[in-house]
Amino acid sequence: MQIVYSRVSTATQSLLRQRHILTEVGLLVRTEGVAEGFRPADGVLLFEDPATTSKIPALDRPAFGKIAAKAHPGDTLTVSELFRLCRDLLDIHAVRNWCQARGVALRVLSGPLSNFHDLAAGDATTAVIINVITAVGQFQRDIQNELTVEGIAAAEAEGRYRGRPPALTGTRLEEVRSTFTEHGTSIAALARAHGVSRAAIRTALIGLLPGQSGPPALIPTEGPAEASR
Repeated sequence: MQIVYSRVSTATQSLLRQRHILTEVGLLVRTEGVAEGFRPADGVLLFEDPATTSKIPALDRPAFGKIAAKAHPGDTLTVSELFRLCRDLLDIHAVRNWCQARGVALRVLSGPLSNFHDLAAGDATTAVIINVITAVGQFQRDIQNELTVEGIAAAEAEGRYRGRPPALTGTRLEEVRSTFTEHGTSIAALARAHGVSRAAIRTALIGLLPGQSGPPALIPTEGPAEASR
């Protein structure tokens, strides 16, 4: 059995890029009339963690509990990109141990580890290469995060950093707030009606939701490293 795992960090991010990669290797199939036009190919089980931060270890994510219930020896667990599954070296070793204990192969479709047929293989060469590549990748992310923080600090000091403007303003903002207060329309329904994310609706409703106070405010822009996770 082929087991496929996908993840994005926030509700505003899309699984589309990962689905295209998975489609190219035949694990997903383009289909009309199905949500977002994709379905698992025959013999493929698809598990997804939408709006799930990479700060949560892979084995603790909701979809992984479902994978554990379906995986059998001889199956292959496939991800489009390694960072969709593992955040750091500790996490990838935890997943490798999980796969080895269950006799499940681990495969990544893109990036420097894509040439490995089984990243969960117990040989020394595979382990060393994974350690080196993952450590280098983590180093690059740390440097990128540092540069992002420094760039934002410099922009704030010069008065140039204003953050991301809200998706809903003016009449649309007033309509969302009045519809919510007068009719009790759900956040999901408002998001669909206005073609924006649920996060954008929650921002528009600041001061109206339980436990919140104050007027709608700008949302700070994510750094590139965090937004890609």
